[in-house]
Amino acid sequence: MKDDFYERVTPEDLKYDDRGLIPAIVQDYETKRVLTLAYMNAESLRRTLEIGQTVFWSRSRKEFWHKGETSGNYQYVKAIIADCDRDALTVLVTKDGPACHHGTDSCFSYPLFGDMPEEFRKIDQETEKKNNE
Repeated sequence: MKDDFYERVTPEDLKYDDRGLIPAIVQDYETKRVLTLAYMNAESLRRTLEIGQTVFWSRSRKEFWHKGETSGNYQYVKAIIADCDRDALTVLVTKDGPACHHGTDSCFSYPLFGDMPEEFRKIDQETEKKNNE
């Protein structure tokens, strides 16, 4: 595969919804587990790129949300990848602690169909153990 196989995009290439938001799927860089789904606007994306940590737009509070600012569980951006329509992002991160405000490794911890993968169970057990120390 050629080095230039993947077309680079710029923030200006992205397509935001009518509220000026773009979904950001946050994924653990190492385990590839989906951690959360958040939203960014152009300014939160700019801040994320500037500091190398995730900054989102809180739809409920209507303010910027720098992940880790209050919890200490910062997320460090390793890559941001746009989808084919350029209207959604995957944000690959390493992190200081749990991604979910409930203290779990991932916000996605509630199976609807099928079983939780064993590797995710192990991560959740390790996270719970750390939280109880």
